[in-house]
Amino acid sequence: MTELSCRYDDVLRLFGAAFGHEPTLVVAAPGRVNLMGGHTDYNQGFVLPVAIDLHVVMAAAPRRDRRVLLHASNLGAHTEFSLEDVNRDQEQRWSNYQRGVAVLLQEMGYSLAGMEAVIWGDVPIGSGLGSSAAAEVATAYAFQQLNELEIDRVELALLCQRAESEFVGVECGVMDQLIAVMAKRGHALFIDCQGLATEHVRLQPEVSIVVADTMERRDLVRSGYNLRREECRQGAELLGVNSLREVTAKEFAAREEKLPSPLRERCRHVIRENQRVVDGVGALKREDVEEFGRLMGESHRSLRDDYGVSSQHLDLLVETASRVDGVYGSRLTGAGFGGCTVSLVVADAVEDFKAHVSSRYEDATGIVPEIYVCRAEDGVSYQVLSQGR
Repeated sequence: MTELSCRYDDVLRLFGAAFGHEPTLVVAAPGRVNLMGGHTDYNQGFVLPVAIDLHVVMAAAPRRDRRVLLHASNLGAHTEFSLEDVNRDQEQRWSNYQRGVAVLLQEMGYSLAGMEAVIWGDVPIGSGLGSSAAAEVATAYAFQQLNELEIDRVELALLCQRAESEFVGVECGVMDQLIAVMAKRGHALFIDCQGLATEHVRLQPEVSIVVADTMERRDLVRSGYNLRREECRQGAELLGVNSLREVTAKEFAAREEKLPSPLRERCRHVIRENQRVVDGVGALKREDVEEFGRLMGESHRSLRDDYGVSSQHLDLLVETASRVDGVYGSRLTGAGFGGCTVSLVVADAVEDFKAHVSSRYEDATGIVPEIYVCRAEDGVSYQVLSQGR
């Protein structure tokens, strides 16, 4: 993992300063963007995420007792807890992701020793780029390696999803966690969230993945995320199905007028978005990036108008990006309510994209957006150090 060597050096230094010795291993879990498939994962539908080369990195070492000591270097914060009695921390809420993973591992029968760890990341927190899933996966993988646990990657992703849903309180789907463990460099991951079948789909190497951050931060625990999930549950119940995945676009068109608003609009988005994901995968396999970009635009409009999770800042970035020559398509990524957009851009047009989008956005909002030119990255990985405690 030579690409992360500079980050490893930083984390090693931070770990030594915090604990006075070297860590045993360093784990890196990637963030992600979902190219297509907004809010379809928790409806047992289809999604198409890609891991990106922004990571949560954790340097860790085992302890001889049952205590877990955590230092979050980006936040300048630290906390500790006992594995004998893990509770939510209302003051250091960032640590609830690690606490939840520890709880779920033990509930599933795994025996854990204590751990001391330093956490560092360049996945922007609250940006919709999967920082929470990356933190969960890095933690679970560190516990797995330090305790020599036999856990397959799908089981690890499901465990992390449960930690976020049951302990943290965000009833998320499994997309973020699954891409963090299953990703392959240069590829997106087509996920059937009903049966968890996956397929790596090659991306065109001459197309850049460009993420633009509105700098709007949102907390999914307090946002409308769980409300949207409940609305989908109600819609499925009125349609007489277990999940919206079971309804085709044609079937829904014949019945949608029987649903009250806003359940009608929520269901319409999810059902049509599932078809867009399938169509988008087909376009990528044909190397038809223009068609994929058109579907991205449709997806954003649906997330804005039917699902109600966009914002003025997200809409501005998407509209501005769409006017730049060399942009195939643009849409919000993640859950919405703020955060980031993702655009597919011809490599030669990236600099024009950055200049035009940054200037237009700053003129309209007074905010300078962060823009990341990303590549499709591998999933979680680790490095055992030659010396440890």
